[in-house]
Amino acid sequence: MDAVSKLTHLTASGEAKMVDITEKEATHRTAEAEARIIMQPDTLDLVMSGDLPKGDVFSTARIAGIQACKRTSELIPLCHPLPLTNVEISFTRRHSNCLQVRASCQVRAQTGVEMEALTAVSVASLTIYDMVKAVEKGVIIENIALISKQGGKSGDWQR
Repeated sequence: MDAVSKLTHLTASGEAKMVDITEKEATHRTAEAEARIIMQPDTLDLVMSGDLPKGDVFSTARIAGIQACKRTSELIPLCHPLPLTNVEISFTRRHSNCLQVRASCQVRAQTGVEMEALTAVSVASLTIYDMVKAVEKGVIIENIALISKQGGKSGDWQR
């Protein structure tokens, strides 16, 4: 089997295509993704206390992440629209200068929800950057990664 035939989003001649999931069974699927945001400890103190000039960072970022998650198929060209059943976004201070953003998504569908989880943490992280940039422009968003997925033909996977 050549490399092109292993990639499900490509035709035999290498053209992009949406994967046909018509005959796949709808099953319960979950995915978790995370990102880390690095900033000065004083900036993160402001975020954690809710004292930033733009307001409640976590509520705004959570809503942005959920909204982006629901619109993943509009942003990533070959993703199928999914009937999400649950999206949760959490924020945890990991160090004096590190905030972890985590998204957990669930669906009962014919395809997985990994891209939705990754989109949710990406947009939630970008929203946090937008809200802190007046205080600190050097914020770094890093390590956006899938942490786990459950369900589907390929089974469970954990980082």
